Amino acid sequence: MKEPNATVQRTQSHAQVLQEELTLLKNATLIDGSGAAPRSADLLLSGERIAAIGWFTPPSRARTLDCSGLIAAPGFLDAHSHSDLQVLLGRAEKTLQGVTTEIVGNCGFSPYPMAQHAQEVQQFANGILCGRQSWGWPSASAYLEALSSAPFANAYSLIGHGSLRIEVAGNQQRPLTEQEMDRMEHLLDEALSAGAIGFSTGLMYAPGSCAPQQELERLCRVVARHGKVYATHMRSYSFGLEEAVEEQLELARRTGCRLQISHLQAVGRDNWSRQADVLERIEAAAQSDVDVAFDCYPYTAGNSTLTQMAPQWALDGGLDALVDRLRHPPVRQRILEETRAFMALPWSDVVLTSVASVQNQPLVGKNLDDIAHLRRQDPAESLLDLLLEEHGEATMLTFNQSQENLRQTVTHPLSIIISDGLYVRGKAHPRLHGTFPLLLGELCRGQRWLSLENAVHKITGRPAERFGIRDRGLLKPGYYADLTLFDPAMIDSKADYDTPERPPTGVHHVFRNGRRLDLASVVPPGSGQVGGETDA
Repeated sequence: MKEPNATVQRTQSHAQVLQEELTLLKNATLIDGSGAAPRSADLLLSGERIAAIGWFTPPSRARTLDCSGLIAAPGFLDAHSHSDLQVLLGRAEKTLQGVTTEIVGNCGFSPYPMAQHAQEVQQFANGILCGRQSWGWPSASAYLEALSSAPFANAYSLIGHGSLRIEVAGNQQRPLTEQEMDRMEHLLDEALSAGAIGFSTGLMYAPGSCAPQQELERLCRVVARHGKVYATHMRSYSFGLEEAVEEQLELARRTGCRLQISHLQAVGRDNWSRQADVLERIEAAAQSDVDVAFDCYPYTAGNSTLTQMAPQWALDGGLDALVDRLRHPPVRQRILEETRAFMALPWSDVVLTSVASVQNQPLVGKNLDDIAHLRRQDPAESLLDLLLEEHGEATMLTFNQSQENLRQTVTHPLSIIISDGLYVRGKAHPRLHGTFPLLLGELCRGQRWLSLENAVHKITGRPAERFGIRDRGLLKPGYYADLTLFDPAMIDSKADYDTPERPPTGVHHVFRNGRRLDLASVVPPGSGQVGGETDA
């Protein structure tokens, strides 16, 4: 998304200040997003920018907000979000947490480009983007234009490899022709030139799971030419974690792209010991010639589509093809055997969070062990039956990692803290409602994992710098007036796995581009639908 002003004015003239709306935030404790220690100061907001910070006599017409006892921080930046469609509706789940900026288009899913294979892109991305049947944009420029009118958040987009590949070749798992590769490179170059801030892959999701390194290398070279970020949901976070990390580090070495490893973790008890090794590999690469960082969410459980549990070759051709394979006994048996062989978690750690059908709604919130017991069958059989009954339209919550490993990634100097929140038509992961207050409350104040200024840095200045977002992420004269004011003694998340929709506490005021947001004007869950015209 292009900023309103290409040239940043670090200071404002007296005439400019007189013409614009002024707001004075008095008596705040500032945590400026840089990682510096807190300090006391007033902030003067003029229009959509920060005009001054310090102690001064403001113009008499300035509106004053007493912020005694509150921390004033830059608006929080969620660098890994899947709110590609909902951000356009003015949904308030993130704003209630203090988020003023979101980066969408992660894990290979973006709502563009959609022209000749629009329906296939929709079916591919609906499970992650929580879309219906009518949405999509033909190009990055069309989608970014829509984002410029998002009511609550400043939104920036990565272009997703899965969406891009399907648009070029359909939802097929095969090597691409030279002509198809040329078109992919052209569309990627076009999107980055139009304002997409980077490129993402989802290498555990078909069809990205079939992409060879040569394909990724060619695309990453385009990203490197633009000086933008390549964010990756790697091929494995469990048994193949080390190999997956090495593949991505090698891509960065060979192409010079800026590598962002998405939601780094080691999945499954048998793999928890692998995390320390991959962190050492990433640290060594960062100390040499690789521009690499990673992000993580502050929860031990993840959230994704139920189709992730099946071998991804079974999704060649999309959900219709998966259902056909599940109805064919010899192929179903192969899917069943491979699902069991590569299962990194106990079935009791996989919880059903949404389904499409009415008849299976009572199963939402139950784990696959319990569902199998109710159905008097093996858990893997229950999984495949659910995929068949729901036509692949189901989501899950998975308890992946240890608390010790989580602390290691959250506190690591190369990490950024994200929500990775998914909207679902069922029971959401609590991270959608509570990530940032949980970080600043339970993990900083309660567990003392991080200082408040370090935690704020990981959700403001650090991700803004990492993704090249100008004039946001810091409290600094001339920067956009995105601010979150919170009570450090009260901020926390009340959302949990049983009641994920509880709103956070302790966030008092949120400003976006100098405007104090009216959180009463939120769009209720499920009340709207968004969509852009496609060329299909």
